[in-house]
Amino acid sequence: MQTISRRLARESFPRPAIYSLKSLYPISDQYYGAYDRRYASTLATRGVGHLVRKGTGGRSSVSGIVATVFGATGFLGRYLVQELAKMGSQVLVPFRGSEDAPRHLKLMGDLGQIVPMKYNPRDEDSIKAVMAKANVVINLIGREYETRNYSFEVVNHHMAEQLAKISKEHGGIMRFIQLSCLGASESSPSRMLQAKAAAEESILRELPEATILRPAVMLGTEDRLLNPWAQFAKKYNFLPLIGNGSTKIQPVYVADVASAVVAALKDDGSSMGKVYELGGPDVYTLHQLAELMYEVIREWPHYVNVPFPIAKAISTPRELLLNKVPFPLPTPSIFNLDLIHALSSDKLVSQDALTFNDLGIVPHKVKGYPIEFLIQYRKGGPNYGSTVSERVTPESYP
Repeated sequence: MQTISRRLARESFPRPAIYSLKSLYPISDQYYGAYDRRYASTLATRGVGHLVRKGTGGRSSVSGIVATVFGATGFLGRYLVQELAKMGSQVLVPFRGSEDAPRHLKLMGDLGQIVPMKYNPRDEDSIKAVMAKANVVINLIGREYETRNYSFEVVNHHMAEQLAKISKEHGGIMRFIQLSCLGASESSPSRMLQAKAAAEESILRELPEATILRPAVMLGTEDRLLNPWAQFAKKYNFLPLIGNGSTKIQPVYVADVASAVVAALKDDGSSMGKVYELGGPDVYTLHQLAELMYEVIREWPHYVNVPFPIAKAISTPRELLLNKVPFPLPTPSIFNLDLIHALSSDKLVSQDALTFNDLGIVPHKVKGYPIEFLIQYRKGGPNYGSTVSERVTPESYP
C-alpha cells in the first residue's frame, strides 16, 4: 500500500526542471551549439565589441568573453584577472606549479568564473586543452632572469610563438594580446628584450591582427623594483645605485596596464594589429625614484655608486654557474646581469608611439597611491616619522 501511495504521489506532482550549467550560463554559443536570440553572440567581427550579453555588467553578468590568461599567477596577472572578472568574463587560468598558486584568483570572480587549469608549457596538447573553450588569449608569460630549466628564449620567445600558432589553428580565437616590454629590440644588449622583440615578430607573422602592448617598468604592491630596493635599504642601511642611477625610465602603475589590456579588448577592433607603448606620465632617473622610495619609508638616503662594469662583474658568477652546479641558484634581485644590461640605456616611450591616450586611459602618477605599499618598510611602523627631514630618533622622545 505504501509503495502504491508513493507512486501516485510522484505521478501527481511533476518533477522540477533540471537545467544544465550551459543553459544557465551560455558562455560560448560557438562551442555549445545554443541558438537563441536572447543569447546570440554580440562579439564584433574585428573585436569583442559590446560586451554585456546578460546582466548589468557586474561580476554576475555574462560578458561573452572566455579568456585564457597565460601567466595569470604573476605580478600583472592578478590585476588583469580582477578587471576581467568584475565585468562578468570567464577566465581560464593555466598554472604549472602548486595547486595553491591560483588560489587567490578564484575569489575575484563569481562562482565558477575563475577556472584554474593545470598544464605543461612544453606539452602542446596540454596548451590546446586550456584554450579549447576560449575566444580570447592573453599572454603575460615573461621572466627577467634565467633558470636551469627555462632560458630567456624559451620563456619570452618560443612560448609566445607557440601560443600564436595554436591560436591560429584554433579557429575560434577572436583576440590575441601579447604583453611585451618597453625597449624590446633585436639590437638591445639585454637578452630578455631581444627575446621579447623576436616574440613580437613571430606573433605578428602568425597573427597579423594581434595586439602588442609594451609596458614600461611596472610598480605596485608586488613589484620587482621598489620592493627589493626597500628591503635592501632596510636591511643594510644603504642602497647600491648602478651607473650612479642616471638611467631614465618611465614607470607605470600596474593597474593601469591591466586597464589598458581590457580597453584594447573592449574596443571595436581598432587596436588589432597595433603596438602600444605604455609608460607613466612622469620620467624619473633611477636616483630620483630611489629618493622617492626613501621619502616614503622615511629613512635617510644612503647610496653607494656601483659603476656598470663592477655591477656586471658582481652579477656574472651566477650566469656562469647556472647550468654547471647540480642545484638551483638564488633568484637575482638588484644584481641581475640581464637587468643591468637593460638599464644601460634609457627606457622611454617613443614620440610617435601609440600610448595610453589612444586607449582612452589616463595613467596614475607614481608619487602617491601607487607606491603607498612602501609604508610597510618603515622601521617604526606606519606612523613612524612625518618626513625624511623630521625622522624620529630615540633622542627625540621625552
